[in-house]
Amino acid sequence: MMKARIFGIDRHRLTTDGDGVTTLVTFNGCPLRCKYCLNKTSWDMTKGREYTPEMLYEEVKIDQLYFLATHGGVTFGGGEPLLQKEFIKAFRALCGPQWQIVMETSLNVPFEVVQEMDAVVNGYIVDIKDVNPDIYFAYTGKENALVLSNLEWILRHGDANRVRVRVPHIPEFNTDDDVAKSVEILKRMGGVDIEEFTYVIR
Repeated sequence: MMKARIFGIDRHRLTTDGDGVTTLVTFNGCPLRCKYCLNKTSWDMTKGREYTPEMLYEEVKIDQLYFLATHGGVTFGGGEPLLQKEFIKAFRALCGPQWQIVMETSLNVPFEVVQEMDAVVNGYIVDIKDVNPDIYFAYTGKENALVLSNLEWILRHGDANRVRVRVPHIPEFNTDDDVAKSVEILKRMGGVDIEEFTYVIR
């Protein structure tokens, strides 16, 4: 039986995770180890609760009327939701095409995963960290060449408006100039929905 560990289900979110009313579902499991991770719970695979796609669908379908009326749906985050591609594909089969499904993702996954999932999801929210590979590595412990190639493919494969790219100013890791350089590069790649913000360190 297919299962995934989920540590959060947050209902009735408005325009923060996609269009309309959304439910944010956060998975355990992430390939990155960001220094200021906002969801370190996702690193611990013993936390949260195990769900099958059917269990999750039964829990979130209570808001179907809101989803349909506002062109909303479910946003999968984490952690890294693209690590749960088979689970999300099974969930899509249950909810049908009427709900919007959005991935809140780092895109630090193999290209084959992105290519396979592109037909399943409606949109992406990509936390790019920083385009500069040295800054990215210092902050996440990983390389970002795969991230950038995945993002460029998504931007050029269909409607770029379905991709919101978040470019954070990360205290002690990048500067306003670094952010501006990232935004410039992302625009050249085809990005049209680019959001700048500052991480709030607690």
